[in-house]
Amino acid sequence: MSFDYDVIVVGGGHAGVEASHAAAVMGMRTLLITLNKHMIANMPCNPHIGGSAKGVVVREVDALGGLMGKAADHRPLQIKMLNTGKGPGVQCLRSQQDKRGYPEYVQKLLESTQNLEILEAEVVDLLHDDHRVLGVILADKKEISSQAVIITTGTYLNGAIISGSSSVPGGPDGEKASLGLTESLERMGVKTWRLKTGTPPRIAKSTIDFSQMGIEEGSDDKLAFSYETEVFTPLSKQLPCYLLYTNDETHRIIHEHLNESALFNGLINSVGPRYCPSIESKLVRFADKPRHQLFLEPEFFEGESFYLQGFSTGMPHDIQEQMVHSLHGLEHAKLLKYAYQIEYDAIEPLQFDATLRVKKYQGLYGAGQIVGTSGYEEAAGLGIMAGINAVLAIRGEPPFILKRNESYIGVMIDDLVTKGTEEPYRLLSSRAEYRLLLRHDNADLRLTEYGYRLGLIQRPRYIKFVEKYKKIDEIISLLSTHNVADREGLNSYFEELGYATTTDGWKGIDILRRPRIKYARLAKLMDCLEGYELDDESILALETKVKYEGYIKKQQKEAEALLREEGMPLSPDIDYLHMDGLRLEARQKLDAVKPLTVAQAARISGVNPADISILLINLRREKK
Repeated sequence: MSFDYDVIVVGGGHAGVEASHAAAVMGMRTLLITLNKHMIANMPCNPHIGGSAKGVVVREVDALGGLMGKAADHRPLQIKMLNTGKGPGVQCLRSQQDKRGYPEYVQKLLESTQNLEILEAEVVDLLHDDHRVLGVILADKKEISSQAVIITTGTYLNGAIISGSSSVPGGPDGEKASLGLTESLERMGVKTWRLKTGTPPRIAKSTIDFSQMGIEEGSDDKLAFSYETEVFTPLSKQLPCYLLYTNDETHRIIHEHLNESALFNGLINSVGPRYCPSIESKLVRFADKPRHQLFLEPEFFEGESFYLQGFSTGMPHDIQEQMVHSLHGLEHAKLLKYAYQIEYDAIEPLQFDATLRVKKYQGLYGAGQIVGTSGYEEAAGLGIMAGINAVLAIRGEPPFILKRNESYIGVMIDDLVTKGTEEPYRLLSSRAEYRLLLRHDNADLRLTEYGYRLGLIQRPRYIKFVEKYKKIDEIISLLSTHNVADREGLNSYFEELGYATTTDGWKGIDILRRPRIKYARLAKLMDCLEGYELDDESILALETKVKYEGYIKKQQKEAEALLREEGMPLSPDIDYLHMDGLRLEARQKLDAVKPLTVAQAARISGVNPADISILLINLRREKK
């Protein structure tokens, strides 16, 4: 059979961008269909990239050959490393993006991608038989055939914009909703459900009194999401963000008008993201808190609009005005855009397999919010995986499935397709039982080899990657076999850090393992390291590997053991209700299901990976 295209991607959000780019780079004739070309890679909510776990996902997408990291590095408004006072397992990048500049740059990257065409149209139906999807049908009745279809419609599918008692059809940022495709999926026997998310008001910069707020600066370090970035944004070219809080007056207004919020007046019945609730939901859920933290963050490098992070609401517009004006520094603020909630359709995630294919149909894939996630970064991670697996299926090659100990992307997909979700899924570092293995610094070490084999990473980049880790290994070998030559310099460094001086000979590796010791300073004290130049990325990778070697090896062993033990049979007589260390929910779910294997236990909704680790520890203890 002859097809118009190999792969059709429906939707131009962050999932659609990565899916279409991956498929095209892997040699497939690819068509990206979007309602509005100018809204490709749009950021309808806060225009930021990264954050807890999410920042690592962006690095993983980049290590596989995706676009998000490069685009985020192009011209960030602000960039910083989060959780620097904590261990490497939770450190991550976060950047504020220009809401115009980011999508414009992504669109240029897509336009220069070979094998990729972009069509402005609306998909209302799918071409299919009982077992396979064969293309799409547009609103104008035109049929376009393909070997695979990837649906990445974000929050557009039957979208409804809601505030107060008003609900009108629409997509984010004033765009129109995508209509008809839900009904097509349901006729095919694919179950859909209704989800919700929201966004706060936008405030005019000229009407804000910043003097009443705390200032939040970016970083002057050479920080980047992409391993290919060589030009960094200095602090002098970054914009500050601002910290403020709700107060008693804010809370009084919200409580008095709670029944007018779309979230409490019965207009919205769908579930929103737990970790990004509306401000009225926060007040109800955390009634004992006297105030809630908010941030004002710029949306453009040159522009008036500031995003009021943490102030999503379903209140009518007039109440929103009162709420904003109650905040210190915003007494005279002008609202450029009112907050709203948006409801949309998604596919229940348990219908997908680990390749993100809908199990009922060959050739039908999903990625992004239609799979039940929330966030640009989660969408990008799912998008690149759906694109890769659609291509591999067309070629008749084995699927590409990342394990939980290999990537946050693997954790996310495994969670979605084995456990499902009752709300828009958000990645958190706590979802990964081996997060010390899934670090910011080593995403390239974990995934670049895959990207190269898949054809998404070109040979020059791959060679540079190999040379990077070859040099790191050589330096670690020298540190392990050579003493610090400059004893006087070492003692001077020790005195600066408050360490006792020494007359003993010390291997470089033992010095570097100490807290607060920096490789760049140590290298100057060791003649054997002369000529070994490392960039900041490589230094971070080296220091993390050396300083946390014992912890990393321990988690690697645990991960390998879990993979071996996943098929371990479980006795139906196990007393889960009295098992030490298990959470109450896990005890109840395991006792009710009585799983036959560890793998089956891991798939039970409400049983987390950490619960499985505790279960295995108890089983080993009993065996001994």
